[in-house]
Amino acid sequence: MFKSLRDKLANWRKKAEAEVESEEEAAPPAAATKRAPPGPSAKVIGDSGRKLKEQKLEEILYDLEIALLESDVAFPVAKEIVDTLAEDLQGKRVSREVSVEQGVEAALRDAITKAMTVPTIDLFEIIKGHPKPVIIMFVGVNGTGKTTTIAKLAYHIQKRGYTAVVAAADTFRAGAIEQLEKHAEAIGFKLIKHEAGSDPAAVAYDAVEHARARKRDVVLIDTAGRMQTNTNLMDQMKKIKRVAEPDLVFYIGDALAGNDAIEQAKQFNEAVGLDGIVLTKIDADAKGGAALSIAHTIGKPVVFVSVGQGYGDIRRFNVSWMVDRLLSAEEKEA
Repeated sequence: MFKSLRDKLANWRKKAEAEVESEEEAAPPAAATKRAPPGPSAKVIGDSGRKLKEQKLEEILYDLEIALLESDVAFPVAKEIVDTLAEDLQGKRVSREVSVEQGVEAALRDAITKAMTVPTIDLFEIIKGHPKPVIIMFVGVNGTGKTTTIAKLAYHIQKRGYTAVVAAADTFRAGAIEQLEKHAEAIGFKLIKHEAGSDPAAVAYDAVEHARARKRDVVLIDTAGRMQTNTNLMDQMKKIKRVAEPDLVFYIGDALAGNDAIEQAKQFNEAVGLDGIVLTKIDADAKGGAALSIAHTIGKPVVFVSVGQGYGDIRRFNVSWMVDRLLSAEEKEA
């Protein structure tokens, strides 16, 4: 994952090490002593220590911007990261308490973290404090794994001791209803369904009424996958939202879609208003640009990521976890 960025980052670090200049007398080298990684509060960039030559900093930052773009990071996001990094490093010094590599990476980590950080959503705090039921509507294009992801979230919710009702409101595709029937049998959630071809908004309405009558905790509304350019289907999605009045609308995006996922999320956000993002196939994502860009671009948080095929293979999104995966030299297990 993120191999292109890691490879170029390695080259960038080498350049940084080669271009260090010291305006102090060099201390005797401790070649045999390996520096420990800086702690979370370590001041690695500041006014004392070793300095990157200013005439080479622009070249280093250009290389990093290209690496980010090749990792499918949206151009405005890549530019902001690089501009933030330039501001952090311009005229600054790398502490002698760490290697230059560690200092440069610390600055890069901070810049990426800032770009990815937006106010998040704690779903279980919402469920805990909200009148029953919490209604969540899921939208997205075809092929993102939306129905399977909803089943994973139902499993996750029930594992935490809450009850879940799922609305099979993707009535355009009979296979989606059958798929949810199998998930309901395996997991044990209540499935509300109508016949294929029926009104999706009616299915959503019945699911909400069922949950209210029986005091269920959460309603998860599956909707038909649709391209954001299909006006009729987008209007149908707006109707479901009017009828069901969801508390949250989550966009389910395919991490492999790269910049396409970002543009799709923008269109759905304009159409129905998104509250959060669930990214699927993050375990197979070769570049990672969607995870890095999507929250920043639309100003909405990535709430969950799907990291495998099993029901338990979904986790709350954590910025530090994603940055670690992005910058680690070794592939990390999800």
